[in-house]
Amino acid sequence: MERKYKVGILGATGMVGQRFVTLLADHPWFELVSLAASARSAGKPYREAVEGRWKMAVPIPEHIAEMPVRDITDIDAVTAEVDFVFSAVDMKKEEIRAIEDEYAKHEIPVMSNNSAHRWTPDVPMIIPEINPEHAEVIEFQKKRLGTARGFVAVKPNCSIQGYAPAIHALREFGPEKMVVCTYQAISGAGKNFETWPEMVDNVIPYIGGEEEKSEREPLKIFGHVDTENGVIVNAEEPLITAQCIRVPVTDGHMAAVYVSFKEKPSKEEIIRRWREYDSPAVKLGLPSAPDPFLQYCEEDNRPQTKLDRDFGNGMGVSLGRLREDTIFDYKFVGLAHNTLRGAAGGAVLCAEFLCAKGYIDYK
Repeated sequence: MERKYKVGILGATGMVGQRFVTLLADHPWFELVSLAASARSAGKPYREAVEGRWKMAVPIPEHIAEMPVRDITDIDAVTAEVDFVFSAVDMKKEEIRAIEDEYAKHEIPVMSNNSAHRWTPDVPMIIPEINPEHAEVIEFQKKRLGTARGFVAVKPNCSIQGYAPAIHALREFGPEKMVVCTYQAISGAGKNFETWPEMVDNVIPYIGGEEEKSEREPLKIFGHVDTENGVIVNAEEPLITAQCIRVPVTDGHMAAVYVSFKEKPSKEEIIRRWREYDSPAVKLGLPSAPDPFLQYCEEDNRPQTKLDRDFGNGMGVSLGRLREDTIFDYKFVGLAHNTLRGAAGGAVLCAEFLCAKGYIDYK
């Protein structure tokens, strides 16, 4: 790489923004040069803006701690410094869509962790190991926005990371119906046990909006680009019903999955497909790509959140307990780190992919 891309973070003071800071502090391709947040943080050094709110296990990187925080609405100032931005803003969805589009119209690519644009038909929702071809829709989006290099791309919800890759590896067999129950860590709500003591020794059987995302987002990922109309057309199968539960775990979303196929594969074939999954992200040499992408745990009591969430530096997916079911063909358990693979890390990997394929260039 001739030089590093200069990048910024929108929403740098929240939990996902903080995770972006730690991931970008020493990134081999990206140099973090701009931090932006709400007006109440603007003008403060980053250390002061997150004082009492820093939730990462590692300290604030010293070379970032004194970096001034800009007002996220001061788009001219932020865009003057960067080649592209990561978005982790905490606003109403319509406000997020508006500000991400505005950055794009200022000719700055936006790699978003937010859900606001996930259902915009010409905005790709990318897991580089699964649907890299969806990036083709970016050219149609730029025509709609009237931009030469600015666009918005998103990563999918954290709740689907533990099972969508596993099902994608088996799509040749025609997965038809799925039941998914996710057990989601408290960091998915942007909290830890200090800020959410009510979660200690507790389970909450409701996470707002999560079940709809868990049911619908895999269908966009499994869909295809309609080059005639310039949109992504969602897949019609598998039919998915989901239940999402908040559990007293710091990091790591687990999924219990039941699935039936048009052509039922053997258990041995399923495990082989998972273990031999050929990752396009690894082939491209993306710095954040785990190799292997999927691992299958033979032990009956694995994967476990505490033991397996950091597989592949938190970017891999752990699978286990595959067995035949009395109603569906099979059932299994999946696990992914929700703030790494499922949030900031997944967005960084997407940005690496878009840079490697030339969708993001230098200003």
